[in-house]
This record gives sequence, C-alpha cells and structure tokens, in this order.
Amino acid sequence: MTKAATTAATTKAKPRIESILPLSPLQQGLLFHARYDTQGPDVYTMQLALDIEGELDAEALRGACAALLRRHAGLRAAFRYRKNGEPVQLIPFEVAPDFTVVDLTGRPSGERARAADAVAAEDRARRFDLARPPLIRFTLVSQGADRHQFLVTVHHILVDGWSRATVIGELFELYGLARRGSDERALPPVAPYREYLTWVAAQDRTAAEAAWRQVLDGLEEPTLLAAPDPTRAPVVPVATRAELPQEQTAALVRWARERGVTVNTVVQAAWAIVLGRLTGRDDVVFGGTVSGRPPQVPGVESMVGLFINTLPVRVALDPAERFGALLERLQDQQAGLMDHQYLGLSDVLRTAGHGELFDTLLVFENYPVDTEGLRRSAGGLGVVDGRNHEGTHYPLSLTVGLGTTLALDLAHRPDLLDQEQVDALAAALLRVLGEAASVAELPVGRLRVSDGADEALVLGAWAGEAEVAPELEPLLGRFARQVAATPDATAVISGDERLSYAELDARSNRLARLLLQRGARAEGYVAVALPRTAELLVALLAVQ
Repeated sequence: MTKAATTAATTKAKPRIESILPLSPLQQGLLFHARYDTQGPDVYTMQLALDIEGELDAEALRGACAALLRRHAGLRAAFRYRKNGEPVQLIPFEVAPDFTVVDLTGRPSGERARAADAVAAEDRARRFDLARPPLIRFTLVSQGADRHQFLVTVHHILVDGWSRATVIGELFELYGLARRGSDERALPPVAPYREYLTWVAAQDRTAAEAAWRQVLDGLEEPTLLAAPDPTRAPVVPVATRAELPQEQTAALVRWARERGVTVNTVVQAAWAIVLGRLTGRDDVVFGGTVSGRPPQVPGVESMVGLFINTLPVRVALDPAERFGALLERLQDQQAGLMDHQYLGLSDVLRTAGHGELFDTLLVFENYPVDTEGLRRSAGGLGVVDGRNHEGTHYPLSLTVGLGTTLALDLAHRPDLLDQEQVDALAAALLRVLGEAASVAELPVGRLRVSDGADEALVLGAWAGEAEVAPELEPLLGRFARQVAATPDATAVISGDERLSYAELDARSNRLARLLLQRGARAEGYVAVALPRTAELLVALLAVQ
C-alpha cells in the first residue's frame, strides 16, 4: 500500500468531526471524576430499565436508536482534553448505535427474570470511555415472544433526567414511525444543545459571582456527614426508598400551593432542619440540583443535553423563627439566584472563598416515566414499568419524586453510613414533611424531628435522676481560705516558674485593682488572651 493510500485509509477510519464544543459546568465536573478514577465503578452511569409486553420488532427498535443519534448531536459526543488542558466535546457527523440483543428464551421460564436482572447489572457496571462515542448503550433482553426488558444505559455527562425522559419519549415515537414505514423526518426539527452552551459562554459572570458571595457570606464551616478524603475510592451506592402516603402527599401539595411556596422549597427546608439536628449546626449547607434551562434560550425545554447544575443551598436555622417564615425566606433566596445558576460549583466556591461545603445532595425530580405515553407513541407497545438506576459520589444523595405519593430515594455509601442511620434520616424527613401543613406557625426549634422512642430515650433513660446539688462555696472564698491555711504551699507550676498561694493572691490582687482603675465592673466583660502560663491564672483570678 502506498503512503497516499495509507493516509486515505486512515482518514476514512477516523470519524469526521461535525463540531468542537465547550462543556457545561457540570459536564466539566463529571469529566474530572471520570478521569480521576478509572478503575472503580463509575457512579455516573445511568440506566433506565423498561419492561415491555407484546410483539416487538427488534430491527425497527435498532433503527429508532440510530435515528435518535442522528437527530441529537450531543448523544454522539466524545470528551477529551486539548493539549493546553482545556476540556472539549467532539461531535462526529455519524455514530452507529451500540445496540445489543440478548436472547434468554432458551432458559427455563423460572430463571429468565433473574437472568435479565443479571444482564442489567452487568451492563450498569461496564464503564464508558468518555473519549470513545457513543456514551449510550441500548440492550434488548428477550425473555419470551411477548416479554422483553429494554435497557438504556447512558453516561450522565450526556443527559440529565429531563433530557432522558425526552430521549425515551422520542425513541418510542421513532419506533412507532418505523413500524408505520416512516422515519425521523416526520418529527419537528431539534433545537441543538450548542445554543445553550453558546448562551452560557456569553453571560457576564460578574453579577453571578457577586450574588453567590452574598449568599455564602459569613458561613464559618461546611456541613459534612463524613470526613473529607480525596483518595477515597468510589463505591456502588445502596438504595433506600421511603414514601409519604398518598393522603399526606395530597395535603402537603395543597397546603404548599395555598401558601405560595413550591413543594421543592418545603422539602429543602425540611431537609435542612433534619440535617441541622443531625450535625448540631444552625447554619447548614447541602447540594441542590437545579434544572439549569434558561428561558432565554429558544427551544430549551425540548433540548437534549446536560443542563442541570449542582450548587450550594445555604439555610440559616433560627429556632425562634416560624416554619412558614423559613419557607418564604428560603424561596425568596432561591428565586434571587435563578439568573445565576449557570455558574459552576468550583467557580462558586472559589468566588466565595470556600473549599468543600457539603457532602449531601438533594435532587427534586418531576419527570417520572410516563409508561402510558410511551405505549401510545410506540403504537400500542406494552410498556408496563420503568426503573431508574443512577448515583453520585456523595456519601448521601436524596432524590425526591412527586407523584401520587412523595417518594424519597436515598443512595448512600455503605462504607461511610450504615443502613440504620439512613433509615432514621428518612423517617425523620417524612415526619417533618407529614406534619408540615399543621406546623406553619410553630417555631422551627419546636418541630418534631425525633420519633417517640428517641424522645423517651433522651428525656428518660439518658436523663437520669434529678438531684439537688449541694450549695457550693464561691471560688474566691475557697481560694482565700487556702491562702490563709497554706500561704507558702505551691499553687502554680508553669515550666520552671513556681508561685505560692500567697504570691498568686498578691499578684492577682494588684491586677484586679488595675482593672478597676481601667473601668472593669461587676457584670461587665474583660477579654483575656494569654498562653497557658502562670500569668493566665493570675489574670483569671484578678477578673473574678
């Protein structure tokens, strides 16, 4: 082969690049995490498992997956660093779908469901190489002629929850079109994700940085459930689900609407109270995920990409403040930040002069899997159920979904938190949320976070018996008696220095007279700033 032919063959083998784009703030963070640890599980691998009943055309589904990648450039992206360290996403003109069919029909019927779950778990555990597209996989698991499981596994760097719902809905629309002999040209044009990235790049960051500095001003320390450890290896989180019953959920939604606050605000306030009680803090911070879809970008509501952003939510807790007033204050604070939610977390922390501020994450979702809508889009295909699998690197993440019930999905690192702790946190949060509608006028400090058994333990068994303490002689009286009884005995040893009781008494009396001359009086304050020396004891006695 000649050199020219070799070059041509090499050029042909490489995908042609349609565009090179910057990254959104959260995409930069996820790329860092993927590059930081390449061996352990990638907790940002998301999977949606759909159970399907009825006859299914695998080739039509494969064609729908290919059409989906053709329509949405962001689903074809690869993520790399330039030589100068700048992260970029490369968009090839064309990428074939990663589509696999697994046939389990030859297995005994009693084993198929278990085998399908094993296929899904193995697929979730298989890491993506972010430099090699596509970063989305489609797996059709056939368990019988009319029973299938369809897996859509995608790296979070491509899509957020809203986008994933859009992708699944459009995928089944494309399947329905293919079954009717049509294709993607029957669908409306796509609003490209690059329009959002262009909008982010054009923003004036000065106002955003000032807003975040103001919100985080005066914050003294982070709110952490575990000691920070950058070398800690990622682990697969353990999932726990808890739900607010349907009747209480309806009451909560109705009450929040009447007060003019969102359910998300109520959940954030309740979580802040629980987190404050757990950590013993009255100024708490946790991570909050925002949708990040600015209305200024045309078509943003239907775009596919990673728009969400994780940002600090700071809640100052005043035990005397009414719960209702806390909700209004928190909602006003969050509304004031809406125009500044595009700023990346690292930029927010740097601007405000902070390092790590939180290790818990709260995500409020309002895009459940619409199985009935998917069934209609696919021409009657029986999509009967859908299950999400996703995680984060935080010790504890809380995802809240609002439907007929308020569902709390907690994901925790089992090496840092045990199941009993997580169950107690979920129960405490449900307790506050379940009683929220009846405690709006109560001070925050009087809200019931602990259950009856814990309250009885603290107030009963741990409290012990109350005893009347004997009346104690004041310190100065006891000191005067000791000076009179043993004036030459050693009272203070500090390094090589020794003071007798008489010497300590004389020196402290001289300093006390000097303090009186300088204006010291009973019930006043005297600041003492001395190292641990004999002079410290002299000063403390003089102040007394």
